[in-house]
Amino acid sequence: MRKIEVPTFKYVNETIERLERPGLLLVSGTSKRANVMTIGWGFPGILWEKPFFIVAVRPSRYTHQFIERTSEFTVNVPRRGMGDIVNYCGTVSGRDHDKFGEKGLTPLPSVRVSPPIIGECIIHYECRVAYKTRVVEEDIPPSVISECYPAGDFHTLYFGEILTVRADEDLDPEKD
Repeated sequence: MRKIEVPTFKYVNETIERLERPGLLLVSGTSKRANVMTIGWGFPGILWEKPFFIVAVRPSRYTHQFIERTSEFTVNVPRRGMGDIVNYCGTVSGRDHDKFGEKGLTPLPSVRVSPPIIGECIIHYECRVAYKTRVVEEDIPPSVISECYPAGDFHTLYFGEILTVRADEDLDPEKD
């Protein structure tokens, strides 16, 4: 499927809808060695008068070391029917599995960043980290800690400036 550049927030509603269910696919690394993981938390929006996609990645995740190394990532919106792939990418580690190969995902070159996009996905955000911060335990309500951080593995929030957004040329969000 041919990918074309689209306005940054043209498909933000579809992105948020799929972020909630089944999740989005975050890719880190380079064209030579990349990892894909599922994210269910993220924030597309405007910060410092620029478009951003903020993602939350735990330091224990394999993806974390790639983002730390390259300061870049892509966020890929799956087409309908990819729920099993999204689930798989969120339950196994790239340390032990080649998720691209095992699930038949096609890494395609990005235009502005090192990590690839996923050919089977319909919308792609290419991001460069402009800022990062760690979630601080003392600043979180106890109920959130007990629910989301029982092991104390607090996320790093990566503020990725969106450099470009591409989508399938004939994208129909109602069908895809």
